[in-house]
Amino acid sequence: MVVKVFLVMCFGVAVGADKLQTLSYAAPQQSSEESYESSEAKYDFSYAVKDDSSGNHFGHQENRDNDNTKGSYYVQLPDGRLQTVTYYVDGDSGYVVEVTYQGEARYPESSESSESSEAGGYDPRRSTYG
Repeated sequence: MVVKVFLVMCFGVAVGADKLQTLSYAAPQQSSEESYESSEAKYDFSYAVKDDSSGNHFGHQENRDNDNTKGSYYVQLPDGRLQTVTYYVDGDSGYVVEVTYQGEARYPESSESSESSEAGGYDPRRSTYG
């Protein structure tokens, strides 16, 4: 009985191996026009988040047509300003960026006790250079 099972298994492996030898794999064939079109990059996207309960306010938009890319992103900074980064890439010109800020930086009045000051809390007014 064991011999019969073994012979059936060997036969199955032989048939499967024969079918594998007849299969061939190759890259899909495309015309030269199709391959050129598929290499072009062209897209538009954007997203935005504004959640007043958490204070999150940020977004991003970009569009691209071949080597020409333009976009911007923005984020609400912890000091209350809105930072906006506008950029473009036009062929070989590289990545050109302009950063702007809207609003004025605001810092909360410090009501820290001496214990919390010793703990190393962040206070942007504390730093002086010079």
